[in-house]
Order: sequence, then C-alpha cells, then structure tokens
Amino acid sequence: MAEEKKTNAAPAKAVTAVKKDEVRLGLFARIGKWFREMKSELKKVIWPTGKTLFNNTAISVGVMLVSAVLLWGFDELAQMLVRALFTLMG
Repeated sequence: MAEEKKTNAAPAKAVTAVKKDEVRLGLFARIGKWFREMKSELKKVIWPTGKTLFNNTAISVGVMLVSAVLLWGFDELAQMLVRALFTLMG
C-alpha cells in the first residue's frame, strides 16, 4: 500500500507589496488638514437646545448637591463614631 499524502493546508497566498503613493505632508499642511477635518466634524454635531441644556445642567447640579450632602453626612457620622471610641478608650 502506498502512503497517501494528505495536504489540508490552504495554498500559500501571493504577497503583494503596497506602495504608498502619498507624500508625507509638511507640518503646516497637516495642521491645516486637521482644522479642516475638525470643522467638518463639528458640522455633524447635533447641538442641544437651550431648554435641553438647562434641564441637563439642573439635573447635574441637583445630583452633585445630593451626593455632597450624603458625603457630608457620612463624614459627620464617622467623626462621631471615632470621637465616641476615643472617649470610651480614655
């Protein structure tokens, strides 16, 4: 019986080198390109209305105030507990 060669490997793909035709831009040209691209992206932004901006700001300030009061309360409670431990210990 002759040995059968099993080749399940995929055939090797030809590698083609990609040559860059682009020339690297100078510093000021790159900066100008960056500003042009930034301007085009800013045109795509959907800016909030005044009412939406006010509502979002009010909610943010409210959440910050509530969290500040809660943090202050926990801090006062912790101070009271530490003072009580020091008075008990002597």
